[in-house]
Amino acid sequence: MPRTVLRSLAVAVPLAFALTACGGGAADEGEKTPAEGQAKETAPAGVAHQHTVLEAEIAANGGETKAGDYRIGYIVEAAEPWFESKEGGKHAAHGMDGKLVNREPVKGETHHIEIIPMEAKTGRIVPDVPIRLEVVDSKGKVVQAQDLNFYYAEFFHYANNFSIPKGGKYTLRATLERPTFLRHGASGEKPALGERTTATFRDVELKSGN
Repeated sequence: MPRTVLRSLAVAVPLAFALTACGGGAADEGEKTPAEGQAKETAPAGVAHQHTVLEAEIAANGGETKAGDYRIGYIVEAAEPWFESKEGGKHAAHGMDGKLVNREPVKGETHHIEIIPMEAKTGRIVPDVPIRLEVVDSKGKVVQAQDLNFYYAEFFHYANNFSIPKGGKYTLRATLERPTFLRHGASGEKPALGERTTATFRDVELKSGN
C-alpha cells in the first residue's frame, strides 16, 4: 500500500474514533457505527453482569417507572453498611477527609432504599444526579426524607439507610435534580437530561425490621 494512503488512514481512523466517542459523526438511526460494533464484541463481562443483577433485584425487591428522559428503578433492602471517611464531615462518603472505614447501620435504621436512574433511550445508569427521597405514609405524611449517596456496588446506584417506625405500605417520592455533569452538543440542540424530574412509587411494602 502506498505510504501516502497509510498516512491518510493513520489520521482518519483515530479522528473517526474520537468523533464517535464524543457524540460526533453519528450514523443514521438504526445503523451501527464501526465503533459500536466493536464495543459490542469487546465490552467487559462486568458491564453486562451489572445490568443482569440490577434487573433481577428490581424484579425481586422493587419496581420501576418512566419519568421524563429516565427509566427509574427502586430497590428496598435491609439497612446496610458502607465505607466512609474515618473523620466524617462534608465529604465523608467520598473519602476526602481520611482513611475509609466501615460504617455499620446505626440503631433505628431499618431499610436501605435504592434509586437507580437510567437514561431511557440508552439504558445507561446516570451519574452526578442529586436525588432526594421522601417516604410518605398512607395519610400523606412524610415519615422521613433524605438526600441519597452514590454507591459503588455490583451496579452503581443512589441510596441511604432509612428509619421506618412501623411496617406497612408507603409511597416513595424521588426528586431528581438536573445532573451536574457537562454535556456535549451543538448550539440549538436540546441538552440531554436537562430537566428536574420526580418519580413516584405507590403501595411499596416496607416490612417491619425488613
